[in-house]
Amino acid sequence: MNASQPHDAHAPGLTRRTLLGGAALAGGAFLAARASAQVHQHQQHGPAQPGETNPARDNVPAQNAVQPPGEPGKDYTPVIVPNGWTLPYKVVDGVKVFHLVAEEVDHEFAPGLVARCWGYNGSVHGPVIEAVDGDHVRIYVTNRLKAPTTVHWHGVLLPSGMDGVGGLSQKAIMPGETFRYEFTLRQHGTLMYHSHHDEMTQIGLGMTGLFVIHPRRQQGPRPDRDFAILLHEWFIPVGASRPDPNEMTDFNVLTMNGRSFPGTEPLVAKLGERVRIRLGNLSPMSHHPIHLHGYYFDVTETDGGVIPEAGRWPETAVIVPVGSTRTIEFTADNPGDWALHCHMTHHVMNQMGHGVPNMVGVDAAGLDEKVRPLLPGYMTMGQAGMGDMAEMGMKVPPNSIPMVGGAGPHDTITMGGMFTILKVRESLPNGYEDPGWYENPPGTQSVAATPEELRRDGIRDDASTAPRPAARRVSPPPQAAPKEPPPSGHHHGH
Repeated sequence: MNASQPHDAHAPGLTRRTLLGGAALAGGAFLAARASAQVHQHQQHGPAQPGETNPARDNVPAQNAVQPPGEPGKDYTPVIVPNGWTLPYKVVDGVKVFHLVAEEVDHEFAPGLVARCWGYNGSVHGPVIEAVDGDHVRIYVTNRLKAPTTVHWHGVLLPSGMDGVGGLSQKAIMPGETFRYEFTLRQHGTLMYHSHHDEMTQIGLGMTGLFVIHPRRQQGPRPDRDFAILLHEWFIPVGASRPDPNEMTDFNVLTMNGRSFPGTEPLVAKLGERVRIRLGNLSPMSHHPIHLHGYYFDVTETDGGVIPEAGRWPETAVIVPVGSTRTIEFTADNPGDWALHCHMTHHVMNQMGHGVPNMVGVDAAGLDEKVRPLLPGYMTMGQAGMGDMAEMGMKVPPNSIPMVGGAGPHDTITMGGMFTILKVRESLPNGYEDPGWYENPPGTQSVAATPEELRRDGIRDDASTAPRPAARRVSPPPQAAPKEPPPSGHHHGH
């Protein structure tokens, strides 16, 4: 019986004894069939190998095993890459041919911050490679960097010599050289690619991308909107023109598809559409709990494949570990503008520094007037947190961006970094272009309470009617034990 087939646990004659007995018979039949299959396999291929169940074993298929190239719109719904793009291909004798170029790229993270990174085909991150399982792909990689490089196809099942690990599975691609990678796709899912030569430097400078393989035979309905987002983190000192790949912990620029808010494009969907969001993480060090407001969703896939329906559960946030992907799906049934962001609080900040004192709660009355004769224009900041800094309009050093702040429909959005917006609308007259800000129907938006409402519900705006916990006695700090005097006659020195 398939797990998806309905069954009745209270069917007549079904007892624990008959169930266990039937399971034993079924298990015996399964073991016998498996043993027979192993004998047949041994006769055909020699001793069974650990990788017998690996679909990539002997990945030099017979000609008739290669499927015709999958076509967008016919065999799959193409992915949408906010702030990014998909790598075009051409078909040569039934093979999909792609061309990647590793090179330096002047990349804009958000308006005001541009840095010299390393990427592919003029972009950071590299373009999404999109194909269908059964496709035979040929990917040329040209190295226009001043350093050797390789490309590793992260999670793709392929021959060892195509795995792209410099020194282990191939020679490094030297500057000016072009290497060929070629293999047949034997799986589907959200995978990735990245340099596997001097990873700390080359991934830290942006040499990463997504590799999306669609199923040739879709199980269930296709999504209407299929988004692909690659997560990353960088350390770019304020005013610097190049990321520092030597950083280990203090990353200060967090990105979705290479962009930080307010430079991120929204995800746009129509009410009632099936939405899939593919999330990959090639950050150097950090995992990212990605939280979607206004919805719960199913985590349907990892980079290891589809999660069976029986193993899924609803979530509102999903952790995307370093070097992994997660795919979430939901129906866009709640109109509005919904935040989609990492829930690590410092990951929704831009170029945040830590070499400053904690000013939260400090009474700075009169301080500015005393300091300005020495430092004209001085302004004490941080007493109420970081939120007000977005509205101060203060100048920032060249080639840097404020820690938080993007224009919103009601106030400044005091977020930055790994933050974007899902926009769901009942109608989209201009297609999937940014529809602007959502207009909340009357009575569905939080606004300042009126005096009449406060009186009606017995609420005082001085907070005197708000509940408080019972008074608690504060224990005094423990007293240090008195020191014993040294023994008599004991002395130091000579």
